[in-house]
Amino acid sequence: MPAQSRLSLTPRLKTLLAEFGLVYAAAIWGSTFIVVKASLVNIDPVILVGYRFTFAALVLGAYLAYKRKKLFAELGRGMILGFFLWALYVPQTIGLGFTTASNSAFITGLFVAFVPLFSYLLFKRLPTKRDSIAVVVSLAGMWFLTGGLVEANRGDLLTVITAITYAVHILLVDKYAKHGLDPYVMAFQQFLFVGIASLVTGVVFGLPFAVGTTDTGLAVLFLALFPTLSAFVIQMVAQKIVPPVRVSLIFALEPVFAAVFAWTVGGEIPIFEKAIGGLLIVAAMVVSALPVRSKPTVD
Repeated sequence: MPAQSRLSLTPRLKTLLAEFGLVYAAAIWGSTFIVVKASLVNIDPVILVGYRFTFAALVLGAYLAYKRKKLFAELGRGMILGFFLWALYVPQTIGLGFTTASNSAFITGLFVAFVPLFSYLLFKRLPTKRDSIAVVVSLAGMWFLTGGLVEANRGDLLTVITAITYAVHILLVDKYAKHGLDPYVMAFQQFLFVGIASLVTGVVFGLPFAVGTTDTGLAVLFLALFPTLSAFVIQMVAQKIVPPVRVSLIFALEPVFAAVFAWTVGGEIPIFEKAIGGLLIVAAMVVSALPVRSKPTVD
């Protein structure tokens, strides 16, 4: 009996570790809005994305080569993921130059609604009632947390692209990860695509490649190693276990962490409405994690 109990707990433990990893990813991404917006004073947004992902690809690629992994196995799927990741980060980073961090966080968070929608349109998967309720609660929380969409501008319109591609990226990662593709190789291929595509775009459009200041260079290094390398690798691994709607609800914690960083590191004064919004998002996560009661069978 004890051996059977340990075996039965193993999948639950794996799920908990995967979800903890996704919470870490949301937290580290939540720290980036202020960092990126401050960096854009000294570096072009597309070049920032290029440097960030190229460096992450070089570090991960060196590790995988040392482990004798096939870096370009299933390259087509890696390039597809890379394209959607590129279409996620370039509009968001450019958009941050024209809009507020709160507007960007709220609009990006709309991916929570797009995930179940695209899951049905692309894969004919209907969300459960529980997940639908969790999505609505999460969106309400995001509205309170960020203040909703205030004085929409072209930066906000660009960020809508981010929300759409974010949702598609989550669903494609779910599809590929659960078909046995190596998550580390998938991450490397994505990083390489985003880095090269961004730098080529910079050459084609004659964008400035200068970093500007030492602080900006350190910010790019931080963005490459933590929000990019560590967080996306964790996402690739975790999505082999965690369903996409649940992933999207955990990632909805990103603006919650952004607010926490603003209240602590940023020195901003906590606002009651934002605290309520954060609690609603956490409540949505709890709702989505509730066990589903099976209907009793009639003999």
